[in-house]
Amino acid sequence: MSNQSGIVASNQLRSFFGSCRDGRVRLVKVSISESGQSPPCLELDSEHEATGTWEEDWDRTVPKEIDPDQPCYILYRLDEKDSSGYRWIFLTWSPDHANIRQKMLYAATKATFKKEFGQGQIKDDFFATMREDVTFTGYKRHLKVEAAPGPLSREEEEMLEIKQSETRVEIGVDSKQATLAALAFPFEKNALNAIETYWKKGYDYVQLGIDLENEIIVLKTKGGCDISELAGKVPEDGARYHLFRFKHTHEGDYLESSVFIYSMPGYSVSIKERMLYSSCKNAVVDVIEKLYSIEIAKKVEVDSGAELTQEFLQGEIHPVKSLNKPKFARPAAPSRGKRRITKAPPS
Repeated sequence: MSNQSGIVASNQLRSFFGSCRDGRVRLVKVSISESGQSPPCLELDSEHEATGTWEEDWDRTVPKEIDPDQPCYILYRLDEKDSSGYRWIFLTWSPDHANIRQKMLYAATKATFKKEFGQGQIKDDFFATMREDVTFTGYKRHLKVEAAPGPLSREEEEMLEIKQSETRVEIGVDSKQATLAALAFPFEKNALNAIETYWKKGYDYVQLGIDLENEIIVLKTKGGCDISELAGKVPEDGARYHLFRFKHTHEGDYLESSVFIYSMPGYSVSIKERMLYSSCKNAVVDVIEKLYSIEIAKKVEVDSGAELTQEFLQGEIHPVKSLNKPKFARPAAPSRGKRRITKAPPS
């Protein structure tokens, strides 16, 4: 945010900035002081000295300086240098539960803080709202996202799809593991084994989830299940993928239809979890359909297990067709108006 709040660094902080660049200090925490006796200013909150490499010192220092309800700024020194000295990571911590005024104040003062410290020495600008984001694993995930290519235009996506279809090879048993490496998140072995057992009709139900920390698709539960038990399988506190064999009759025929269910219990889960499950859904379906040749009769999305009844799935797989089709009505011919009689002009 370019809007300036008018808050500047205290003399103590400016003096510290001049002495903390010799390689001794690893972390600097700065907060906005709003004592009633003086105008708000940027104050030094705490510091940590380096004891190992920057990777080793991260989890020892950064997470313990985070207050779950209070924003702050953190400068974290890397081990690399350039002509001006050590490079630093600038972390802005702004938790979701913080006071709105506080979050706005820190956002408006960010540019001033970077200017006071020296923007040329900041290698990376990192913004975090969740505690898991400020761990070393969370920061590495941030770097991975930053290094990912930008979104493609519609034309670029079409060209990429054409190239992939031209070079795609047949998928066999030996190529399953190599193909999975191209997915956003890989599958753990237990999850793959459960899907294969389902394909062999050893299971009627497989539930999959995402390990958010390690970013892999994991097996949650498996086994037998009929339609009366399905609702109880859906958790109320987290998203899941479900593969269910729906055994039913239709027009006198006994059928076993595979249904893929994506359950997301409203907005009670974190934004990160919602985004990851939504983004990985198509990749999970591809594994089920293409790698294991399981024909999915219907894909449905539900908020809770209460929606998964016999009537609901029956209607989704075999929608009722209306026999009362409207007849085509011939449009009326355009009106020509009244016929006019004209007299020949006198000769």
